[in-house]
Amino acid sequence: MKILLFCAKGFETMEFSVFIDVMGWARNDYNYQVFVETCGFNKVVNSAFNVPIVVDKTIDEINVNEYDALAIPGGFEEYGFYEEAYDEKFLNLIRRFNEQNKIIASVCVGALPIGKSGVLKNRNATTYCLNNGFRQKQLAEFGVNIINERVVVDDNVITSFCPETAPDVAFELLKKLCGEQKMLIVKKAMGF
Repeated sequence: MKILLFCAKGFETMEFSVFIDVMGWARNDYNYQVFVETCGFNKVVNSAFNVPIVVDKTIDEINVNEYDALAIPGGFEEYGFYEEAYDEKFLNLIRRFNEQNKIIASVCVGALPIGKSGVLKNRNATTYCLNNGFRQKQLAEFGVNIINERVVVDDNVITSFCPETAPDVAFELLKKLCGEQKMLIVKKAMGF
């Protein structure tokens, strides 16, 4: 199984790293064959707070058929997150994952590009809940039914509240890929 971890400019490193860590523990310690490939618009992507990472592939190299899931960390507007998160190339990538009923897992405002793509229209989801629900109101403008819960799963799409929920999303993704029993083994081993 393979997850495409998409890094838009200004992505939040904490929301990115949980997917690497949880799947790494699953593969390294338990031989669950779950691999993660990172992707961005460019080979080097500056995260929030200007920490650069080198990704495995650029968006133009992606073949959706090679992946079982798409993971989307949120990010900071001040660091240009929405410039790439709302880019039509990325919105089309989200649509293609959804058309094939592949899992789409997002943390915090990572739900907003899913909403903008139209994939969440008339479906349940959540996003960053603080600051008077400002981002939840934005998500609702895309025709999304906002559920005020930490993590919301609607069929193949996982969304969440804020950075604190990032591990929950990663474990939910692992559960969807490998089953609840295997997910619980990894979760316990990691001290959660």
